[in-house]
Amino acid sequence: MRKEHKHKGWNEIKTNDSWAIFKIMGEFVTGYEKLSKIGPCISVFGSARTKPNHPYYKLAEEVASKIVEHGYGVITGGGPGIMEAGNKGAYIAGGTSVGLNIELPFEQHDNPYIDSDKSLDFDYFFVRKVMFVKYSQGFVVMPGGFGTLDELFEAMTLIQTLKIETFPIILVGKKFWGGLVDWIKNTLLEAGNISPKDLDLFHVVDDADEVIDILNDFYKEYRLSPNF
Repeated sequence: MRKEHKHKGWNEIKTNDSWAIFKIMGEFVTGYEKLSKIGPCISVFGSARTKPNHPYYKLAEEVASKIVEHGYGVITGGGPGIMEAGNKGAYIAGGTSVGLNIELPFEQHDNPYIDSDKSLDFDYFFVRKVMFVKYSQGFVVMPGGFGTLDELFEAMTLIQTLKIETFPIILVGKKFWGGLVDWIKNTLLEAGNISPKDLDLFHVVDDADEVIDILNDFYKEYRLSPNF
């Protein structure tokens, strides 16, 4: 019994890490194969905790529907809340509805509005984030929590450091995002930790039509192309 419950040594742990590489590779291969066929899409991010009767849920659904009406598909994290609203709006509008699901100890479960052949499951956050960036032509960021902020700042960092091509990043909800934007301007910029031009990496809007205007204006100048 003692042998069965003994703590793993450093070498045993590192050996397991090496074998995990194959699982990681498998997630990348599956993601690349499936998502390379979906065409241009916009990712919609936001809180998994937003209820269907909340104004932000309804706004996310409207945004997603209009995105589809203008020729794009919609990618979300595949779960409830804002993610469900994004997939629902795309599904009802008859467009491509993609869900990049991840196993979490709470909150996450598949929503019913994802196309059956476009639902992918991930164990690794970093693999999932690569898929969002690689196969999205824009990010629509609804109010959310840590996960939403993670995706937002990941995208802005990659664009700022020229690791990926520029694409629109649109924050929806001026009241919600106002405090963060003020902090970026009054603290980060004032401290010299970002450049004035970095403020151009994102837009802040309040309605679905503004989202579409930004996407359409951007792609009048830039041709659609992969980000990696």
